Formats: sequence, C-alpha cells, structure tokens
Amino acid sequence: MILVAGAGGFIGGHLVADLLRRGHEVRAVDVKAIDEWFQVLSGAETRQLDLRDKDACYEAAAGVRQVFNLAADMGGMGFIEHNKALCMLSVLINTHLLMAARDHGADRYFFSSSACVYAEEKQLAAEVVPLAEPDAYPAMPEDGYGWEKLFSERMCRHFSEDFGLETRVGRYHNVYGPHGTYDGGREKAPAAICRKVIAALLDGTNEIEIWGDGEQTRSFMFIDDCLHGTQLLMESDVSEPLNIGSSRLVTINRLVDIVEDIADTKLQRRYRLDAPQGVRGRNSDNALVQERLGWQPSITLEEGLEETYRWIYDRMSGGAPRGTTRSPRQVVSSG
Repeated sequence: MILVAGAGGFIGGHLVADLLRRGHEVRAVDVKAIDEWFQVLSGAETRQLDLRDKDACYEAAAGVRQVFNLAADMGGMGFIEHNKALCMLSVLINTHLLMAARDHGADRYFFSSSACVYAEEKQLAAEVVPLAEPDAYPAMPEDGYGWEKLFSERMCRHFSEDFGLETRVGRYHNVYGPHGTYDGGREKAPAAICRKVIAALLDGTNEIEIWGDGEQTRSFMFIDDCLHGTQLLMESDVSEPLNIGSSRLVTINRLVDIVEDIADTKLQRRYRLDAPQGVRGRNSDNALVQERLGWQPSITLEEGLEETYRWIYDRMSGGAPRGTTRSPRQVVSSG
C-alpha cells in the first residue's frame, strides 16, 4: 500500500492516477471533502483527514510501505505572499507524518519541497543563473512558505540519519497541467494566464491583466514530467534533495505569447505593477538530477500549455466537469 498525502490537490491527484495505472494499491488522503478533490479515482482507498493532526497522520500511515507527502497549504504567489503563517503551519503535516511513517515501519518517504527554498538574493535578475542544489545554503529562503519547505527538508534528513527511514526530497519548480486550480487566488502563472486569455475571449474584452511588467522569468514543468522525475527519485538511492523542474527560462510575457498562439488571438496587455510578483527570475539547474537519475523533462512548454489550455477552456465554457480524468502520457527518460 502506498500513501499519497495531498491526494485531492493537483500533483497528488495525478500521482494517485499514475500509481494506480502502474498496478499499485493506493491510499489517497486530503483535508478537503472528497467531492472537492480535483480527481477522485475509484481504484484508490480515499479518506478525508486533516494531516496537521498527529492522530490523523498515524491513521493515514497505518499499513503503508511508502509515503508520498504532497500535502501543504499553498498556492500561487498571491496566496503565498499574503498567507505566510498558514504556509508555515504545513510543517505540522511533515513532522507528524514522518513520525507516523517511522513508527509504522514504512520503507520510504518522499517530501515535495520547492524552489522557494533558494535565497532571494540569488534570484534578483531576470537573466538568473540557474539554481543548483547547494544554493539553498547559506539559508535565506522565501519567507513563510520557503522556510517551511527548507525546515521540512532538514526533518527528512535527520529522520533518515537518526531512525533509518529512507527519505527522498524533490524540489519542484513551477509544475502545471490539467486538473489543477485555475482561479480563486491559489492558481499559478500558467493556469492563471490560460484562464485570463479564455475569459477575454468569452467575454469579448480582448484584454489581459499581467502582474508586474511581464519581464520576470520562470521555468515551467508539465505534470507528467513531474510524475516521472518524482518516481525515479523515490526509487533511487539518492538521499540528498534534487531539483525536479525545467531548465527552459521564459518571461511571463513569453508565456502569454504562447497561450495567445494556442488561442489564435492577440490581446491588449495591461500591466499591474503593484501586484505580487515574487522573485525577479528563477530557473532550475538540472545537472545533478541528470547525473544521478538520468532525468530531464521531455514535454515542451508549448505542448503542455496546449493541453492545459484545452482542459481549462472546457470548464470555463461549460464543457467537461471538473473531475474528468485523463490518461497520463508515457514519459521516458531523456538521459
């Protein structure tokens, strides 16, 4: 039995689907009511549990051999910048779940960390030097969310050293795709841009609001590549944190260009300079993950955004219901 914590969320739902497809028994757990999950898979054992509570973690981890901890209170930059305390409280999930995994005799434990663990001073320019794993120290991560992730990484390390629990840590860089949040304040840039372009077409305004000047840069990784990298890391003998992300750096303006091309439109851009923007530039250095796992993303930004755009469009235009499932494409290692 494999436990996926945070199974009602974006990455967690996709992970449950992929594990089931591979023939695993899966226990899917999330704090949200099950009818609010992005994907509910009939083959999984589903439970609604608040994993900030210690007893809930022990219930969730009973009888499992592997734990994937993707549970966290988080969202896009607008949410992260205005909810630092809520983001920090996610440390309770990882602490209690590590204890439960140890005490129930789990074999392996995966923690989904984030590029937010890297110091802001290394991300001040749009043409940023890609972030390599050692760049997390000396520590000065993003306030709130980044500190929670870095502290939780250390918890995993010390549970491994002190108790022999095999832990794996993946530092995710901007994962996107269908079956995720695209409105309400927790969505990330790719989904937000898709939603804004679709809304401009549906309501006829032909205008899009962009947070910042649009020249801030990021790299974006499609969900299927994330799943492949995550499971390779979980199955490996790599105990130190690894980046799991794309090394293709693009501006937000370029992201809008790509979505406009998919929609076959060109919108008037209105820049909101007082909106939350996060760091000026962030990119993933994939040298270590390629060396250790032979992994790098194989799905282009254009391919991934088109699939994401179509899924969001169907929901905004009154098409398919929220929980419609998709078959993960077969992703192979490029290394």
